[in-house]
Amino acid sequence: MDSCKNVSVAIQQATDYLLSVQRPGDYYWCGEVESNSTMTSEYVMVCQILGLEVQDSKIQKIIKYYRDRQNPADGSWSIAHEADGDISTTTEAYLALTILGMDAEDPVLCKAKSFILSKGGLANVRMFTRINLALFGIFSWDAVPVLPAELILLPPKSPVNVYYFSSWARATIVPLLVINNHRPVYKLPKSKCYSMMDELWSSGINRSVPYVPPLRRVVLKNGASWKSLVSVMELVLKAYEKVKIKSLRKYALAKCMRFITDRQEPQGDIGGIFPATANGVIAMTLEGFSVQSKEVIKAVEALERFSWETNGQYRLQSCSSPVWDTSLATIALLDCGYDPKDIQIEGAIRWMLDRQCLVQHGDWKVYRPKLEAGGWSFEYFNTWYPDVDDSAVVLISLFKQDPNSIHRSNVQKGLKWVVGMQNKDGGWGAFDVENDKHFLNEIPFSDMDALSDPSCPDLAGHILEMLGIYLQISEEYAQTEPHQTLRREVMSSVSRGVKYLQVSQEFQGSWFGRWGVNYLYGTSGCLCGLGSIGFPKSDLMVCRAIEWLKGCQNDDGGWGEGFASYGDKSMMGKGTGSTASQTAWAVIGLLAYLSSDDVSIKRGVMWLLQNLSPLTKTGEAYEGGLKLPVNCSVGMTWTEDQFTGTGFPDHVYLRYELYRHYFPMMALGRYAQSFSASGEAEQRHYHINVNRSVKSKYKQSMIGFVTRGLR
Repeated sequence: MDSCKNVSVAIQQATDYLLSVQRPGDYYWCGEVESNSTMTSEYVMVCQILGLEVQDSKIQKIIKYYRDRQNPADGSWSIAHEADGDISTTTEAYLALTILGMDAEDPVLCKAKSFILSKGGLANVRMFTRINLALFGIFSWDAVPVLPAELILLPPKSPVNVYYFSSWARATIVPLLVINNHRPVYKLPKSKCYSMMDELWSSGINRSVPYVPPLRRVVLKNGASWKSLVSVMELVLKAYEKVKIKSLRKYALAKCMRFITDRQEPQGDIGGIFPATANGVIAMTLEGFSVQSKEVIKAVEALERFSWETNGQYRLQSCSSPVWDTSLATIALLDCGYDPKDIQIEGAIRWMLDRQCLVQHGDWKVYRPKLEAGGWSFEYFNTWYPDVDDSAVVLISLFKQDPNSIHRSNVQKGLKWVVGMQNKDGGWGAFDVENDKHFLNEIPFSDMDALSDPSCPDLAGHILEMLGIYLQISEEYAQTEPHQTLRREVMSSVSRGVKYLQVSQEFQGSWFGRWGVNYLYGTSGCLCGLGSIGFPKSDLMVCRAIEWLKGCQNDDGGWGEGFASYGDKSMMGKGTGSTASQTAWAVIGLLAYLSSDDVSIKRGVMWLLQNLSPLTKTGEAYEGGLKLPVNCSVGMTWTEDQFTGTGFPDHVYLRYELYRHYFPMMALGRYAQSFSASGEAEQRHYHINVNRSVKSKYKQSMIGFVTRGLR
């Protein structure tokens, strides 16, 4: 292929499309974060609980969403595209549709009912589904694990406390402490709703079937283990509920409510995620807040902002991704040679800078009290839970757009915050430090294995990439303050980060991807990080990763990995056809060390070029009721139905609407840089090449530093 010409044309077409979907005026990007139907089901339940009237036009759009997403083969709903049906997701969809007025004879519900019964009926749903059913009296509250409000009173240094939970679990569970205390039973709209739900029980099943098996059975099966201890604690907690100290419970509930209201943003969001906001508003009403109170009104407004409407469907996201999308879209444009001084780039930079979390609060401060704020969060409104991954990627976009940004005090604060959030093992979690109490996943409330936020390789790779760029830019200021001190801290952090990657690399040569599916995502990020800091290509760690990436390339030249690899390592790097985002990740990872002449890279680029096409979807789109820019006649893009983002491995997967676009743009842009570099000593238009333009002096000094640190 005529690489230079074809890639240049593709870059221009992709650039035109990306700029056309930038939000006008504010200059940011935000695509849909599509999850499964659970969020929409919970939205319907919250509306019923709060007595909120849902317009008939919206009801029809929600029902259309369920109809369109139901698996035609068995009547189920899945946790992700192409996944098998899931009984809990299907049960919640069934309940939501009964609330919305669908008749039991409707084929949608008939097929769903058959699927649920084929999986053992309601007794086999997960814990959070049990809670949702208990809220309407379909499940007995006695069948839900005890979660005493007094948990909020345990100090941060105690063996178990709310700050040992991951941030997303913490923000969701604290409202559940209040809900569990009241154990309310709300009314369904019609009596037939109860009869319809009753039919989902398998015959002869005790509807108070306990979530935790009998203690004797657990001990015989697991011996002296965390599972056995948790079973003992469940019995203790149930006994405590019967004799609880009323004054202590009252004090605990008050503290729970302070936790919730303190963390509610002025715009109404709690934790930046739908589940925490939904549980929070229910807890508020149970503790005496009027539906007309400003706290409840703002929370309801926040829930509506999670909505997404296209093609006559109305659905809810688990969260929104404007900061993440804006930083990655900006990087894609800059990698493709777009003018860093263009108003659409500078506007995006200003938008991101305005959303830096500089307030001195946040749950991360519990275990890093002396660390100064400076990170960025993922969503529109979330000052309490900035995350290191977003912060690292925002900093990359800032450095690429203007290398002189390293001198800005707020940028330096962001860099210091990311470094300060490093764990003892050399890696980083997403939101907290040392949040690695895996034993918490043994408690009954953790049927998604997501109560901790430990270090993960994909984050480490992104952060090393950012730190490497900073070290490159700041080299000429190495003897001046504050860079002399900051560089010393960064280089120490880099050394520990490399050690972490050495330990966390899989036998096959890949790295786990916690937040993207899966080993393709993790391996790409780690190679980019290692390449950015100048880690030698000759090192066995790098060689193994490159060979693994090449080894899982599909026959068509692309890459694709299914989420089955989270439970089965033999499925690493495979399990689905080639996808745009995953092909781009692989090409980007290889370009961190290999030139554009590499055969695997060429084949990957060819796949991206062949699969670039005009946008076929039409119609209006709305986020939170606001109309979005959609212009099918501008530019070209890639299509991708697969869920390549990860919420909770094995349980929740995500489809980021813009992953299919800005990651392929990055791959083509970096390929073009490499192609140009192979024929010219100086690269026009690309002011920073993250993976290739490492000064010789810097590279040698970093290799020496890291090598000494690993001895």
